[in-house]
Order: sequence, then C-alpha cells, then structure tokens
Amino acid sequence: MKILFIGDIVGRSGRETVKKALPKIKEDQMPDLIIANGENLAHGRGLTPETIEEMKQAGIDFFTSGNHIYNNKAAIEKLNDKSFPVIRPANFPPGSPGRGYHIYETAKMQKIAIINLHGRVFITENYDCPFRKADEILEEIKGDQPNAIIIDFHAEATSEKIAFAKYLDGRVGAIVGTHTHVPTADAQIFESKTAYITDVGMVGASDSVIGAKKEDIINSFLTQMPFKYDIADGPSTFNAVLIELNDSNGMATEITPIIQNFDNN
Repeated sequence: MKILFIGDIVGRSGRETVKKALPKIKEDQMPDLIIANGENLAHGRGLTPETIEEMKQAGIDFFTSGNHIYNNKAAIEKLNDKSFPVIRPANFPPGSPGRGYHIYETAKMQKIAIINLHGRVFITENYDCPFRKADEILEEIKGDQPNAIIIDFHAEATSEKIAFAKYLDGRVGAIVGTHTHVPTADAQIFESKTAYITDVGMVGASDSVIGAKKEDIINSFLTQMPFKYDIADGPSTFNAVLIELNDSNGMATEITPIIQNFDNN
C-alpha cells in the first residue's frame, strides 16, 4: 500500500500549492491514502471546517495537527465529531477536545491506524509522555487489527524525534516528523522496517520564514518586541513523503521525499 504524507500546509499559499501539486502526484503514484498536517491551514493559525473541506476537495483524505489545533474556535467545536477528518495529538491533557488517533479504511478495505503525538523538548505546554502514550494506543488498537500504523510526531527537537522513532522501530510502519516546517535529509527505513523522516517540511511560500512574511519574523528577532505575523505569498514549495508499506505486515519497503517548487507567476 502507498501512503502520501504532506507536511504542514501553511495558509492560502499552502492550500493553493496543494491544488497545483496534488493532481499530478495522484495520477503518477496512485496512493491509497493521503494525509496532511493541517494545523496551519487557516492563515497559519489553526484550521476551520471550511479550509478542511477545501483540502478534502483537493484530494486529501485525513488530517493530523499539533499545538495550533485550538487556535480557531470553529474547529474546536468539530473535533469531537468522528466524521470530522482531523485528529489532535493524543498526549494532550485528559479532557482536551478531539481524539488522538483514527482507524481509516481505504477504498481497498485496508485499515490504517493514524496516530498523532506531540513532543515535549523545547515545548512550553505541559503534555503527557508521547512514548508511554504511544504504547497505550498500540495496545488499545490491537482489537481493530489495522493493516498498517503511521504516526505524525509533531515535535521540535531532532533528538526527541529520532529517539521516539527508534523506540517504536518494528512496531509501526512509519513515523513522520512535523512542526519545524523545514524538510530534513534523513528519510530512511530503520533496521526493523519502520520508515522515518525527522521533518517532512511544509507547503507554503518559499520566500518566507517557515511560511510567514520574512520581514515580520526578522524584525521580531531584531527588536525582541511582540509581533503579529502575516502569511507570505509568491513562489511556493510542496513537501511530502511517499511511503510504501508491505501489504502482508504493514512494515515499510520504501520512503521517498517529494519536493516541488512553483514560481506562481
């Protein structure tokens, strides 16, 4: 089976870039499932039901998220609805709106468990241990007998991401890193056949600072003053990984980064 995982989609620029890139990728690769991190869909600050529907119409099947998932009230009200194709990190405090994993059934009747977890290193929020939460979820879903398991690990520190992936090597098909918006050059398959990349990257304006207008971010570093950033436009980048999993055991056989650039003239 093939899973296409798209990195953090940032604002209108990211959404328009998905519409440009995805049709040809779908035609060429014919993925069984398309997942994207959608926590920055709505002008870089959370997501809305409308932006989720826009991206579903563009061809994305399901969405993971991260620390910005609660930035938009309209989305919070939908997160407990199991028909809403969005999950939030499972290690958020008990009682947080939403759910941390989902069993997705593809058109070929394959059951793929999608799990979302958040790192803790260099993160100000007080999240539960992602390592122990992963163990808990893997035990919970045994009865569902998923054909494959993929985890979006939304985290800052590369060391935490790699340690987390090594901890789960051989127990899940793939672990993809999100959050930093910068693609890493370490797509690989570990010894026990778990596919891994530290960060998939983002979809959004390339002449920016992780999707935001560079002038806003540079000024904040120079002045150390509070600021409100705007999402950049212009040339854009599309970052994703195509993960191929063994149909018989759900473990990885290949992981391939996909990076495309658009001048948007």
